[in-house]
Amino acid sequence: MTTDAPPPHEPRYAVPARLWRALDRHRPPGVDAVERAWRSPVRGPWLTSVLGAVLLAALPLVVVTGLLDWIAYGPRFDQAFPRDVGWLHPPVFDWPTRPAWLFRVTQGLHVTLGIVLVPVVLAKLWSVVPKLFAWPPARSVAQVLERLSLLLLVGGILFQSVTGLLNVQYAYLFGFDFYTAHWYGAWIFTVALVAHVAIKLPRMVTALRGPGFARTPVERTAPEPSDPDGLVARRPGPATTSRRGVLALTGGGALLLAALTVGQSVDALRRTALLLPRGRRVGDGPTGFPVNRTAAAAGVTAERAGAGWRLSLRAGDRVVTLDRVGLLALPQHTATLPIACVEGWSTSQTWTGVRLRDLAALVGATGLTAARVGSLERGGLFSRATLHGGQVTDPDALLALRVNGVDLSPDHGFPARVVVPALPGVHCTKWVAEIVFDG
Repeated sequence: MTTDAPPPHEPRYAVPARLWRALDRHRPPGVDAVERAWRSPVRGPWLTSVLGAVLLAALPLVVVTGLLDWIAYGPRFDQAFPRDVGWLHPPVFDWPTRPAWLFRVTQGLHVTLGIVLVPVVLAKLWSVVPKLFAWPPARSVAQVLERLSLLLLVGGILFQSVTGLLNVQYAYLFGFDFYTAHWYGAWIFTVALVAHVAIKLPRMVTALRGPGFARTPVERTAPEPSDPDGLVARRPGPATTSRRGVLALTGGGALLLAALTVGQSVDALRRTALLLPRGRRVGDGPTGFPVNRTAAAAGVTAERAGAGWRLSLRAGDRVVTLDRVGLLALPQHTATLPIACVEGWSTSQTWTGVRLRDLAALVGATGLTAARVGSLERGGLFSRATLHGGQVTDPDALLALRVNGVDLSPDHGFPARVVVPALPGVHCTKWVAEIVFDG
């Protein structure tokens, strides 16, 4: 019995077949040369699937922590960025104050994983790069859609990685708002990732269930069998490394980046955070921990934050004004709490000051729903912040006056700053001038 079916991996053309055949016949200059250049015998479904499985396990965590961090900023009070996200608005809730390290973990994971996965992303792109130059670019409408999802996936992860790394380095070389671009870029990438996984998951599972290649030494490294996706080189050259070598190099790069990054979130390893410009200590002594914005940058002078400074407390029509001496005369509370920054660094310090709920009681505020905190800082995205009722009434939520047993330094918010468990660092307002309690 005979059949006209082509061999398993011979090119097949779907409707409109005439178009795909015409494209195949009219190959652009350089395509064949590029195809011949990709000759590594270690490329193939197995290596690509291993790297893909690592990314499939880790990237959803990056996406979820990013969404949680947006929620932590308080979209209910119009202070999450970007503000107007339309139908992309996820379900929101009042960010909890417990555990106190919650935002430190979510933001630390988001940034650290994003950095650590860079070698894996690059290795995955290297394993599939010949596909980007395949001709014809598609042989069916379904493959066109697949290639479009791949384009969005590759472009999305490169855009998110590059802009995220630049943000961590405070290098705003791009001419657009980082928060807005990162938000919409994340949604584009997520949709492309879901589509790509839906298309490729069966083949990835098949490749991983097949014979492994990790233990094959260089001298016995050979190409995998020809595959329908064209990942295996058509004219493979001699092996210069094994698949185990590629995975070891990738894993070693990821571990190196982890070692140079994890100190941003672990105080004992602070000096090892060489990739974080403000993740390291900025000096010695009780106030020698990092700051994101100095008093000079915020325009807060010694004159404005000096002896003439007053804190205004408001609740409805009632106003109470206190100077720093008056605040120090009130019952003081001490708590060890973290400050966590959106760029990924965090630090835990021991703060002393007046509970926010005691200040609310002092001005007669009851049934607290929110507190609006204003700073001496003039302008800036974070010169004001709104706390929800649960954050105001937490027993460790403070208007801090001292840290680690000494007065706050000007860069750490002297004469007073807000410190609340699990609150994003930018909302732990420094140089506080006013608190308005809403009931």
